[in-house]
Amino acid sequence: MKIKSLIIAALFLSANIVAAQSLLDFEGYVQNYPIVQFVPEEFSKIFGIPQTLLMDYTRVRLKPTLRIGAGAWLRLEAESDLLIYKDLSDFLAVNSQKTNRQLINLKWLLKNNKNLLMLNFIDRLYIRKIFPFGRITIGRQRIQWGTGRIWNPTDLFNPINPTSFYKIEKDGADAVSARIVLGNFSDLNLVFNPLEKINQSNYGFRLRTNFFNYDFSLMAGRFDGGNVVGADFAGNLGDAGIRGEGLFAFPSSSKPSFFKYILGVDYQFNPKLYALLEFHFNGEGEKNKYRYDFNKLLKGEIINMGRIYLAVSFSYEATPLLKLTFLNIDNFQDGSGFVSASGNYSLTENSYLDAGVQLFYGSNFSEYWYYPNSFYFEWEYYF
Repeated sequence: MKIKSLIIAALFLSANIVAAQSLLDFEGYVQNYPIVQFVPEEFSKIFGIPQTLLMDYTRVRLKPTLRIGAGAWLRLEAESDLLIYKDLSDFLAVNSQKTNRQLINLKWLLKNNKNLLMLNFIDRLYIRKIFPFGRITIGRQRIQWGTGRIWNPTDLFNPINPTSFYKIEKDGADAVSARIVLGNFSDLNLVFNPLEKINQSNYGFRLRTNFFNYDFSLMAGRFDGGNVVGADFAGNLGDAGIRGEGLFAFPSSSKPSFFKYILGVDYQFNPKLYALLEFHFNGEGEKNKYRYDFNKLLKGEIINMGRIYLAVSFSYEATPLLKLTFLNIDNFQDGSGFVSASGNYSLTENSYLDAGVQLFYGSNFSEYWYYPNSFYFEWEYYF
């Protein structure tokens, strides 16, 4: 409780510091998703849910920034979600619980009945101060580690499931972080993520530098009761971009150690056509599909359950206002995967209309067999 009190006090009382120099910046967006989902027939029979799911999902995200002096500001990102549904898939259920990287539950489930779910939550709330040596950030924040475009094995704070077409931000982590500038293109990032029991808290560092126009990073720390060490790189090979990252994890004695990594390449063929290829080996995953842990997946504690994956993505600018995107992710181990295709049309300078589809395939009880096929529209307005 002492830790919670200190964090809350630091965040909210700081708003009164140097009040005369305060300046408020305000931005945000509104997104609305009408969605139709089709559950596999066998899944519907086994778990007793309808084959057709109808829902409308609205997200309103407000992002004020209060500047409280030279090189210091208070950042807030608060969101209100409204989900209207006939029937609900667990893979789109709005989670009203804090994540395992959040000390304080800043979610408020306002309503949850047969056809309506309303949720308010705070996803970012931090103070950031710039110093001659770098910067310090205290509070709920995004911590960006890794170089992968689809997967980030070294990102132990804010991973996001690539199937989540309706979620664009990574969850915030409650942490104290410092970025220390060591020179041109070099810095050291130190992070402490407190938990209820202080001796079970997570912490680590990431040291980044540049050699021969390649970015390299080393990271290490203690997470979820075990030790980890990893590295990543990014650069160019000719006209193509290449990147990779890997993580060795040594969990508690009751769990075996594992290694996971990604290797990726992307290429801009011309001003309109872009392609990405990314391979992922997930040593934490299961070899047997009947041992998959869907509970961890739904909680966001893991992203994938198998071991070998390949992602292929293309984007094409059909016109200056219309962009088409394609993504295929395949689980080579159990033969399941999904195809995602969408079109994004710019209505005005700050509003967009999307239409998309996600089609999942695989044998019974394979990883992607559980997901419903989804068809959706999306309207976005930024302010």
